[in-house]
Amino acid sequence: MAFDPDLADRIRELVAAEHGVEEKRMFGGLAFLINGNMAIAANRGGGLLVRVPPEDTEQLLSREHVELMVMGGREMRGWLRVDAAGVRTKRQLQGWVSRGVGFASGLPPK
Repeated sequence: MAFDPDLADRIRELVAAEHGVEEKRMFGGLAFLINGNMAIAANRGGGLLVRVPPEDTEQLLSREHVELMVMGGREMRGWLRVDAAGVRTKRQLQGWVSRGVGFASGLPPK
């Protein structure tokens, strides 16, 4: 299933004031990059893919609706999947968008 365009619009609204935002189709979804670094993506099934500091991974995995991203059978610390149920409200989504944008903004531009 493709990404949820309504979720993409909600993310777009939250990142509109950020500098260096670019949209790009990645990982079967629509990613939002900050200065070339992926911050967050509207993912398949209505959920999110969020980039976070690797050292925060374990703590964030204890939250409801959150799991570690696995790509090619390999666990990706610093990359989380958040189910659609975990981003239903603006407040829930804002928290994840802020985390992803905050981390990506601190990385060197690509």
